[in-house]
Amino acid sequence: MTEGEYVNSLISEYETHLEYDESEILKELSVSADWNVSAAHEILRLAQVYGAFMLRSALAVAVVLGKEDGSAGF
Repeated sequence: MTEGEYVNSLISEYETHLEYDESEILKELSVSADWNVSAAHEILRLAQVYGAFMLRSALAVAVVLGKEDGSAGF
């Protein structure tokens, strides 16, 4: 699966789970998407602070650099 296909798959999955308030989103990310609570908080923070445009660009750079996992330890 290409990165684009993988992102589209995640978007479809998260659209069905993330129609709630912040506490419900964190719960869904940690339960349904298998993120630990700390990582779920960070994912939500990144989305709120940077938005889709910046994160798409960061994804593209990470793919080109071969950075599957970052240095933050998630």
